[in-house]
Amino acid sequence: MKVLIEVQDEQAGFLMELLKNLPFITYKTLTPAKAQFLEELREAVDNVKLVKQGKLMARPLKEVLDDL
Repeated sequence: MKVLIEVQDEQAGFLMELLKNLPFITYKTLTPAKAQFLEELREAVDNVKLVKQGKLMARPLKEVLDDL
């Protein structure tokens, strides 16, 4: 199973040391750019779910392309 955890900078050292000492856990840190990408992707998926549920209106593709 994969889990994404966000930790305050002040506590990151403690958590990383704890993870290093658990033999059944592997981890890797994310660059700020990758973290931002994942957050934006999560928001996009949430928006698609809301559109499918009828709780959010989507813009027509033509309108999006005209803005470009």
